[in-house]
Amino acid sequence: MPDIRSLDDADVADWTRALNTGFLRSPAPLTEEQLADRRSVLDLDRTLGAFDDGRCVATFRSVPQKLTAVGGAEVAANAITNVTVSPTHRRRGLLSRMMTADLDAAKERGDLVATLIAAEYPIYGRYGFGPATWTTQWEIDVTRAGLDPRRPGPDDGGRIDLVDGEQVRKLGPDLHERLRSAQHGAVDRDERWWQVNTGLAPNPFHPWTEPHYATYRSPAGELQGLVAYDPVADWSDNKQPQNTVKVRGLDAVTPAAERALWQYLVSIDWVTKVRTGLRAPDSLVPLYFPDPRAATVLTQTDFLWVRILDVVRALETRTYAGAGSLVLQVDDPHGYTGGRFRLEAGPQGASCTPTTSNAELSLDVRELAALWLGDESAVRLAALGTVTEERPGAAATADALLRTPRRPWCPDMF
Repeated sequence: MPDIRSLDDADVADWTRALNTGFLRSPAPLTEEQLADRRSVLDLDRTLGAFDDGRCVATFRSVPQKLTAVGGAEVAANAITNVTVSPTHRRRGLLSRMMTADLDAAKERGDLVATLIAAEYPIYGRYGFGPATWTTQWEIDVTRAGLDPRRPGPDDGGRIDLVDGEQVRKLGPDLHERLRSAQHGAVDRDERWWQVNTGLAPNPFHPWTEPHYATYRSPAGELQGLVAYDPVADWSDNKQPQNTVKVRGLDAVTPAAERALWQYLVSIDWVTKVRTGLRAPDSLVPLYFPDPRAATVLTQTDFLWVRILDVVRALETRTYAGAGSLVLQVDDPHGYTGGRFRLEAGPQGASCTPTTSNAELSLDVRELAALWLGDESAVRLAALGTVTEERPGAAATADALLRTPRRPWCPDMF
């Protein structure tokens, strides 16, 4: 039986080899630069490995994270990443053992939720995770977007400026915090994120290519938007370049900023297509153009998965636009949370308390996770049979309380 334990410094090279094996990357020995970078990133106490005869055969780690709940409250999250099991050791319960150890520690720390981005859909529901945000990528056909090429700049008196990585490291963190405070489902970015994503601390596992950066400032001069993008050249027809712009990331804290940045991207000379990167599923991107059909969906998928570790705190932390009450029976087979609760919620706040009253809506903790950030519909889940109405109309009551006018969105992989 493989041994599950946190790492010592001497384990880092073998653990990284196992990580690369699991993700089908080269298992070649690490360079000294790569090993030093990996050691600088890992919190060994929160990095787990499964070891069989001294060889690492499974990997798992978690990091502290700040997640924005509905209404803007910041909650402590246990962000799970780097999960692999080597092909020689699948179906032996190694992931379950590592997940249990990590969630036990997260519960003891008082983390409100655990989060992850799932490489495969079926894996994490059995651990109480539910898909809480979705994401969409569009490709914009510039030739049919319908914008006037003679007016490439913002039409509101604002301005677009090109900037470099050093300026982005100074301007970006505050802008992202402003976005995160207003966007439920968003997560924080630490200093290393900004260093890696502006080339100051290149990832030795992935060669760095400098993107182009542009900012939007309002007519008053306030920074309200930032985009990083890569042009991909295509001169194949020897007549007119057919280049594509691929967006790495776009942060905008006002609709005017977002509109201006998308219009800037489609106005760049020689660009015939723009790939938006992963955006909120209800983004206004297609509607910024006179012909919305110029934007074609390339990707639409689940993204951030959430595992609630404390039902009471989770439901009391978020806000509610409407008023009402609901008795929930929440089942958690793993025992971290769950029970029967009365939710009393309204625009002035919410209380969630244990109760012995008859349940009105019964659901597993994974379904509550899908509802908590306001994206999923209890009515839909009841139709699927994964939520049970103990009182007719209870699912509609849940939707009136929990769903949000705009969908949650997580801009970041982790």
